[in-house]
Amino acid sequence: MQRRAPWWARLAIAVGILLLVPAAVTVPSVAGVPRAVPAGPLNILLAGIDPRGTHVRPLADTIIVAHVPADRSGVYLFSLPRDLVVWIPPFTPTRTAGRYAKVNAAMALGSEVGVNRYDPAQGYELLATTVGQVTGLRFDAGAVINFGGFKRMVAALGGVRLTVDQDVVSEHLKPDGTRRDLLPGCRTGGDCLRPYTGPQKTYPKSTTPVRLRPWEALDFVRQRYGLPRSDYDRQRHQRQLLRAVAAQITDPARLMRVLTAIGDDLTFDGGGHDITDWLIALKDVDTTTVTTITLPGGPLFDGDRYLGERFDAGVTDFFAAVKEDRVARYLLGHPTLVDPVGRSR
Repeated sequence: MQRRAPWWARLAIAVGILLLVPAAVTVPSVAGVPRAVPAGPLNILLAGIDPRGTHVRPLADTIIVAHVPADRSGVYLFSLPRDLVVWIPPFTPTRTAGRYAKVNAAMALGSEVGVNRYDPAQGYELLATTVGQVTGLRFDAGAVINFGGFKRMVAALGGVRLTVDQDVVSEHLKPDGTRRDLLPGCRTGGDCLRPYTGPQKTYPKSTTPVRLRPWEALDFVRQRYGLPRSDYDRQRHQRQLLRAVAAQITDPARLMRVLTAIGDDLTFDGGGHDITDWLIALKDVDTTTVTTITLPGGPLFDGDRYLGERFDAGVTDFFAAVKEDRVARYLLGHPTLVDPVGRSR
């Protein structure tokens, strides 16, 4: 029987589902003598950015934390809304002053490496520091991937199978996958929040898994308009797709095929350890138990003006449970945090 690819390798690849990010750092070489990753609970920060080129500031449009308990009994995934209003601390490499802003701006503020030159790998440093302040967590590793890498990853898998938990209508694409037409008033620029018109691709609710092609998978996890809980529904779909992608990387050969397909579109920060060290450290993780979690929150307004998102006060108790490695026990007392189809076993 073929041995399943280790969870971290599968997760690092699956992060492509974040489909949400460009990265400019290649996966480190696996040559050399492995160094042991510290024992104990592990926290991994996953980010997705829209690949607009190194001349444009990257935004972390998807932010997911993967927590692996010390006993390696499973994996827990939870998201931070990209519009979460937080304190972004000063960052010496870019001489950036601290400020309150949406969390997805942290990568942009930390990414400048020259005049009109931006490096997502450097931006990840400020993002990790910012998310660490919000959650109280220290991140042992991280990964970032872009749209192109995500689609190539799904293509290497022959598509991804996913149970669609609610009707989703695409804001961006027609049923054939081409871009929707622009409204007349939005064709020459201007501030158009929702500039598209015409037929829309739909993803009907299903009771059994359906196969999504690469462009469908990317489009599906980008949607928030028309969903009852907007970005919170989108976050849940991103976590579900991440889990589904990881589940399909079932053997080393498929893993290598996906890694090759992603190439330089994957940024990996091993916290001083290369990917070989991580493969060894997480080889005993129970990959049959992946739990996805929605943290409660809502919008912030100044009168009628939308400012961003905020977490409910009780979320700090959840972060404390993650830090103290007692997530399973915490969720027993707070079962509504677990996504309806958010547990793989």
